[in-house]
Amino acid sequence: MSRPSRAKQAPVSAAVPKLSDFLCFAIYSANLAFGKAYKPILDELGLTYTQYIAVIALWEEDNQTVSGLGEKLFLESNTLTPILKKLEAMGYLNRERDAVDERQVRVGLTEAGRRLREKALDINLADACGLGDEEFVKVQNAVATLRDNLIKATRART
Repeated sequence: MSRPSRAKQAPVSAAVPKLSDFLCFAIYSANLAFGKAYKPILDELGLTYTQYIAVIALWEEDNQTVSGLGEKLFLESNTLTPILKKLEAMGYLNRERDAVDERQVRVGLTEAGRRLREKALDINLADACGLGDEEFVKVQNAVATLRDNLIKATRART
């Protein structure tokens, strides 16, 4: 009985970056880790992460336009609309045409959507991040700056 032959792998050149060298992968994998950390908490609330951030944005500013909410969440209308429809079906918000400009749809929390806030107040993963208060703020600001710079660079190319 002979052993199966193995294809020889070319040695990795020092000039070829490893996956761990890519900032985009560090951000991507951190996002996945956040998703896993939030999942049991959000499952208890019956929400997905994107539903949760939509509700947070409405706690911050209720009765906003769908387009304004989409800008705040960095979500396109075709992604946001199904999220809002689901939250509406769950009884957490209402969607209505703007009385002044019927082209706009306004989104507002229901009483159940406002009460959800009390249940969700315990969600805080700052400790799970393992960062001190100052370091947490620095990382958060650095990531936001990185995001904003990437958005500017993308817009400049179009």
